[in-house]
Amino acid sequence: MILVTGATGNVGSEVVRALAAAGEPVRALVREPGAASLPDGVEAATGDLNRPESMTGALGGVRAVFLLAGYADMPGLLAEARRAGVEQVVLLSGGSAGSGDLTNAVTRYMAASESAVRESGLPWTFLRPSAFMSNALRWLPQLRAGDRVRVPFPDVRTACLDPYDLGAVAARALLSEEYRGEILWPTGPVAMPPADQVAVLAEVLGRELRFVGLTNEEARTDLLATMPVEYVDAFFDFYVNGSLDESIVRPTVREVTGREPRTFAQWARAHADAFR
Repeated sequence: MILVTGATGNVGSEVVRALAAAGEPVRALVREPGAASLPDGVEAATGDLNRPESMTGALGGVRAVFLLAGYADMPGLLAEARRAGVEQVVLLSGGSAGSGDLTNAVTRYMAASESAVRESGLPWTFLRPSAFMSNALRWLPQLRAGDRVRVPFPDVRTACLDPYDLGAVAARALLSEEYRGEILWPTGPVAMPPADQVAVLAEVLGRELRFVGLTNEEARTDLLATMPVEYVDAFFDFYVNGSLDESIVRPTVREVTGREPRTFAQWARAHADAFR
């Protein structure tokens, strides 16, 4: 049995699907079991990852866990996993986790999670993916309101990754001992600026979308409306100061899964109904 946390999110849902397709028994950690849409045969479980003592039932009989970074008591959670007999952890982290810059709030929680996993004594694999193609879903409110797409950091290229491919990489790591003790860096097939993503989306949707790149001042104002200032500062550190380079295209998806990663056009076609 494999436990997938964040099982209804963009990444966790893809991990669940990939494991279920491989015929592996899967338990999905969800908030409300009856409300979750899960593949046939996938077991739903509840528990609060910030309260390790609440995870006993969800961890029972589990041999491997797909885990997200950033929980309040990661050492306690991992200790609970060890007591339950878990033999492997695959942690979704981020590209900045190894930078050592703990002044960056995002880097800090990812690095702390990686340290906790290392110190737990459990065999581990870390995933440090590039930015997700699904981040384009943040444009939905703008697309419902009109044809302008206002985007921060317009000059930043990212080798953005389809969560489908990240789910496939995570599943391979969970199903095998081959990647234990390794850090995997999944990316998409090409580095794209956001204007190119909007152009692809316009073609897929058959709409004349207009890309509007925000100034740094405009971007800060917009981001502060939806996230704490320490995280806004972290993204400015990544994309304005250049402390994180997500433009590097890596062969990880092909090496782990045996196929090329999906393109942004493939992702956009697969999710076109969400934008319509």
